[in-house]
Amino acid sequence: MIILDSDIMIDLLRQYPPAVSWLDSLGDEEIVLAGFVAMELFQGCSNKSEQDKVAKVLTAFETVWPSSETCDEALDIFLRYHLSHNLGLLDALIGQTAVALNLPLYTFNRKHYAPIPNLITLQPYTKS
Repeated sequence: MIILDSDIMIDLLRQYPPAVSWLDSLGDEEIVLAGFVAMELFQGCSNKSEQDKVAKVLTAFETVWPSSETCDEALDIFLRYHLSHNLGLLDALIGQTAVALNLPLYTFNRKHYAPIPNLITLQPYTKS
């Protein structure tokens, strides 16, 4: 099982060839998205047509939500690192969801997640 960040999903939605090739190489690997990633993708839509396109793509992925315990841990991390490292609210929640699932987070936004303890981030393909 792997978990993807919003930037990877945006590349897939835009049919960025390295992202599509990487996804195809995964075969039957189960891919999950934090619910907050899905919400970020919908937030980026400017009309119903774009929203429908995102909704259709998201049917291929399982959406996972953090437990209340994971949310409490994300809050602690957010309070600890928001001011000193500019950790974002959603980044804290997405990152801590990956930690709770004991999964690396596939992202190119490694700096956003750097302060989150025990989070491993991986860049899945090369960007040109």
